[in-house]
Amino acid sequence: MPATAASECPGLALSVTDLRVAAPGGRLLLSLPGLDLPAGRSLAVRGPSGAGKSTLLHALAGLLTDVEGAVRWGETDLLSLTDPARAAFRRARVGLVFQDFLLFEELGAEANAALAAGFAPASQRAAIRQRARSALDRLGLGGTSGRLAASFSDGERQRIAIARALAHDPAVILADEPTASLDRAAADRLIDDLVALSREDGRTLVVVSHDPALTERLDQSVEIVDGHLREGHHA
Repeated sequence: MPATAASECPGLALSVTDLRVAAPGGRLLLSLPGLDLPAGRSLAVRGPSGAGKSTLLHALAGLLTDVEGAVRWGETDLLSLTDPARAAFRRARVGLVFQDFLLFEELGAEANAALAAGFAPASQRAAIRQRARSALDRLGLGGTSGRLAASFSDGERQRIAIARALAHDPAVILADEPTASLDRAAADRLIDDLVALSREDGRTLVVVSHDPALTERLDQSVEIVDGHLREGHHA
């Protein structure tokens, strides 16, 4: 996947306004008056366990229902969409990377990475599979299609998950604790990959992480404590 010129940045700008997320019983989980991230930039979300970091990431992905306020990706107000429209937006524009990989153990690297092809229109399937192969090549896993996912190390499995997130060419990548289960060497390689995906390709990247080696590499940083925002740094 070639680097993208800054003038051709495919990422989407993020603008959050008056975001409030409550638990089913009414307890406030997250209150965020405002947050802005330019297109093609990267943001680290830090904070203690249970502070609301993953809640924020899920709200940014449009995965929550009891939410007030606005989450805008480019010109799209995500929270104003119907559930099917939000799902369609995620499929088209957002790549999700989870801490626990969520791979199909009985499938190979390429089959896992190209999983979206099974749900896409026939006209898009070949392109998705090609992008999955290209992403695996870029992430150092080219030529491994004959191995089942269960045979890969944790670091390799997380790279397969990232290739899967990239296969539909998303404008935005949302990652939840992507280095948490990796040893230091594997985590550092993954950090290099994530940073390159944002800075070279121009994708907007939001990462929830406790790992300072990752959060210090990103363009901006915020801290969530008890469901409330503390500003961090800007690179």
